[in-house]
Amino acid sequence: MLWHVVLHCLLHCRFLQRPYGRVDRPKLKRTLLERCVAAGVTFMTGKVDSVSHSNGASTVKLQDAGATVSGTLVLDATGHSRRLVQFDKKFDPGYQGAYGIIAEVESHPFELDTMLFMDWRDDHLAGTPEVKARNDKLPTFLYAMPFSKTKVFLEETSLVARPAVEFPDLKERLAARMEHLGIKVKSIEEEEYCLIPMGGVLPTHPQRVLGIGGTAGMVHPSTGFMVSRMLGAAPTIADSIVEQLSKPCDKAVAAGGSARPASEAEAAAMAAAVWRSAWPVERLRQRAFFTFGMDVLLKLNLQETRSFFNAFFSLSAFHWHGFLSARLGFSQLIAFGLSLFANSSNQARLDLLVKGLPGLLGMLLELAPTVGDYYGVKKEQRKAAAAERQGQQATAPAPMSTR
Repeated sequence: MLWHVVLHCLLHCRFLQRPYGRVDRPKLKRTLLERCVAAGVTFMTGKVDSVSHSNGASTVKLQDAGATVSGTLVLDATGHSRRLVQFDKKFDPGYQGAYGIIAEVESHPFELDTMLFMDWRDDHLAGTPEVKARNDKLPTFLYAMPFSKTKVFLEETSLVARPAVEFPDLKERLAARMEHLGIKVKSIEEEEYCLIPMGGVLPTHPQRVLGIGGTAGMVHPSTGFMVSRMLGAAPTIADSIVEQLSKPCDKAVAAGGSARPASEAEAAAMAAAVWRSAWPVERLRQRAFFTFGMDVLLKLNLQETRSFFNAFFSLSAFHWHGFLSARLGFSQLIAFGLSLFANSSNQARLDLLVKGLPGLLGMLLELAPTVGDYYGVKKEQRKAAAAERQGQQATAPAPMSTR
């Protein structure tokens, strides 16, 4: 189901020129599993304990009776639990927290074809000064998606906080909103507790274990969106895995021998190539900018947040669409940032300068390694070229004597 979108920032109400949809997660999961079954994928039931690597092979150990599964490459898709990938720095993300319900209600005040995207109003907290004070410091907003005149999805969301806004606090704020709006719940069809790590360091890359989705840090650090990014990355990563697995097979056909990597170094090189496809340098630069955006949002109070989004959604559709969907390249993001600053009020500009400076310095430090040969590909190419020249010289015939 798709909705038109409206944004509320106190005195400002803005209709956004972009439809919005809610993913049917059970249906998406069922569709993906059906495709796996059709393609002959083998499923195993068990809980992963650990993974080890030796002689070009990986072995996953299960907790059940010490069972193991062996293969050439292992892909960790365990989401935010990050069971197998390794980190070389402390993982300290911001958190998007949300509590939501799909409910049968007596009635609601929302237009059926319109989704309330971000409602930052706080008039529903006038009678609860303690909750209002918390909301002033750590603001939350309302999502509202009406399915019918008596069925609606309502969700109270903290865009990003560190530490996360706790669920009882979110439930209390949502209950106050519903009471203020005159929404009386008859029954709850679905209850949602959502906690999404945003930003933070990426896993060590490359490494022998591959990653995708939350495991690989693919959550948008400024928005919490991930599904479209992950679905877009999956075919690229799959193609890269197929390409890398074919290399030892091609060697085996040409020269005989094993169709698996001959050494741990060869397997590590294969994994590194897949990581480069998952996180090309341009994506790394983009993520650094998004993380800078998250660092700014972490420091904004309610009034500053309202001012920020008034300026954000006054930008061209190209810029704010591209930012939310992670389709802007790094140079376009720089133009986006300058445009956002120009469209902000004088007070909002001051807030961005004061509260954004630490994050800006952090972004520059994160960007510095991407200026050079980030993955060492050029270095490896030079080594290979040098080795080839030495081989040619070694096999060249000796010059004839003129005596």
